[in-house]
Amino acid sequence: MKIFVAASVAAIAAAIVTSAIAAAPAAPQVTRKVLLTQDLASAGGQVVEIMVEIPAGGREGKHTHPGALVVYVQEGNLTLDYEGKPTVTYKPGETFFIETGKVHEGINNGTTGVKAIATYVGVKGQPLASPVP
Repeated sequence: MKIFVAASVAAIAAAIVTSAIAAAPAAPQVTRKVLLTQDLASAGGQVVEIMVEIPAGGREGKHTHPGALVVYVQEGNLTLDYEGKPTVTYKPGETFFIETGKVHEGINNGTTGVKAIATYVGVKGQPLASPVP
């Protein structure tokens, strides 16, 4: 009888945890739209310009780029967590630079969406970003 009760309690607990995870709202999704892709005359270089939108409460996830990145914030306040530097929040009209290979993450801690233009300068054929665990 004790084994049956213990197994029943374990099954109920597992069901509660599973339903709580399933009921949790999905994290806000970051969207990216390529605005321009331009090959450069220099040794296989390429420029890619992207509109990045981060909804309220959203975050990109830590990642790196194989080339340099310049970002212009159009709307909202974008918080940047950047390897080796203090966290900074950028407002509309402000720009920032990310060095090649530096771990960083864009975060929207605000209540409205963030829109930013990200311009990557790198090598054609390489992925634009690589996630960092």
